Amino acid sequence: MSHISKRFRGFLPVVVDVETAGFDCHSHALLEIAAVPVIMNREGKVKPAETIACHVEPFEGAQLDPKALEFTGIDPYHPFRMAKPEAEALELIFEPIAEIIRVQQCSRAILVGHNPFFDLGFIKAAARRQGFKKMPFHQFSTFDTATLGGLAFGQTVLARAAKAAGIEWDNSEAHSAVYDAERTAELFCDIVNRWDRLNQE
Repeated sequence: MSHISKRFRGFLPVVVDVETAGFDCHSHALLEIAAVPVIMNREGKVKPAETIACHVEPFEGAQLDPKALEFTGIDPYHPFRMAKPEAEALELIFEPIAEIIRVQQCSRAILVGHNPFFDLGFIKAAARRQGFKKMPFHQFSTFDTATLGGLAFGQTVLARAAKAAGIEWDNSEAHSAVYDAERTAELFCDIVNRWDRLNQE
């Protein structure tokens, strides 16, 4: 199997989506994290690896915006969420990514997202809050599928870009971290593989 480190200058792309209780990464709760590492098959095409995901308990003193909760449909304290404390949730996400970085011979992960400053901001704020000295992601560099979707398909909305790429989209499943991360990963891989194929012709 080819190592993806050779494709992205030593970086491991990891598609991340978070669901939150508002827009302020310092005061609003982080409620869901989903991460989809991107690896490479024997033919040199990128593909999504197994999804890593966790529901997160609101940190102590976190603010919960009722409008945000209404939008996502998340009840932060529902017992069936099986949510983990924030520090434990980050460990559940970070540790498998660190192992894939090692196996794929990468230097670190680079966050891929649809408007990724939002997702990276919440991940970084949570890591600081919980005293993590380091995390697997690059501190500021990201890959943005909104930009890539605009380039490849003339579409910057995730649902529209996915449909333009031939990826099935179910609006009733959207705004769950796992669903959005997996569709974003499919979109990212589709665009990269299209680009690589064009360069080989």
